[in-house]
Amino acid sequence: MVKVEEIKDKETTQAKSLYSNSEASESSSSLSSVSTTSSLGEEPEESLTERLSALIDIVPPKTRKSIADKVSATAGFFGKSGKVLGNIVWVVTTSALLIGLPLALSLEDEAKIMAQERELEGQREGQAMLANPGLYPQATPGSAPQGGLVPPGF
Repeated sequence: MVKVEEIKDKETTQAKSLYSNSEASESSSSLSSVSTTSSLGEEPEESLTERLSALIDIVPPKTRKSIADKVSATAGFFGKSGKVLGNIVWVVTTSALLIGLPLALSLEDEAKIMAQERELEGQREGQAMLANPGLYPQATPGSAPQGGLVPPGF
């Protein structure tokens, strides 16, 4: 069985005692009207967390638990996914460094060696030209080309 009990506020009991005198009644009514008009324009000093915590009673406990479980599951999923993705990125980058870097260096060395071989071959041909001048025909500065391809316009 529920027992209903009326609780009286201190303000209402004090207000009744103030209005017992008619002069006090007139002066306090004018003061109270002034104070209510000034307090209407002001907003209460509440933070966002206080307002959200006051909304807890509006949402039923079953719904709150359901929402909390879904948020927790989503956060767990993103946490695990981030960890797996981070591990995959780490494996790919270390593999690229361990395999790709030596491969790139060896390809660069091979390109240097091929360039040196071409340079040496050019030097040998130059020495062969100087050693046997009759084997390689030389063009004189004033002579026309002999039956070779002539580009258009010349």
